[in-house]
Amino acid sequence: MSKTLRRVPMIAGLASLLLVMPLFAQDASEAAAPSAEATVRELYDIISAEAGRVPDWEPARALFIPEALIILRSSRDAMSVLTLDGFIEDFDEFYATPQVTEKGFKETILDLKSTEFGDMAQVWVLYEAKIPDGGGNRGVDNFSLIRLDGEWRVAAITNEVPFPGRPVPDGLFD
Repeated sequence: MSKTLRRVPMIAGLASLLLVMPLFAQDASEAAAPSAEATVRELYDIISAEAGRVPDWEPARALFIPEALIILRSSRDAMSVLTLDGFIEDFDEFYATPQVTEKGFKETILDLKSTEFGDMAQVWVLYEAKIPDGGGNRGVDNFSLIRLDGEWRVAAITNEVPFPGRPVPDGLFD
């Protein structure tokens, strides 16, 4: 067999390796970036604050796409549809109330379930929102996230509040 013929498999092998390497590099960068779950957990950490403090909204903004929508249940019969700016304004008004100013606010993740597929993710959160020394309310948030430039960003949040007759569905967090 000539030297040229023996080099063909080696050259073909190198060519296929060069084609596949970018795929491995992409998988490695995706693995190095925080998960969709980590992005959601970071947001919960940001919106909780001690008495007399308000959240730093710039790190929170960085977790969202600018066009994000946040849909919050405000009562059994009403919902608010907010832009990111409206969401932050709503929280600022909440933090300005005397009770929150004096005692702070904590939103704790009780359970979480996530699914990632390619550059999209869905994260369900069972949380408890509480003013220290006060009662807590539970709710369910549903986050839709997309991966942009290797980072997970919140595209939308929808919120629902369980109440008697409408509990959190069985199996949602199993």
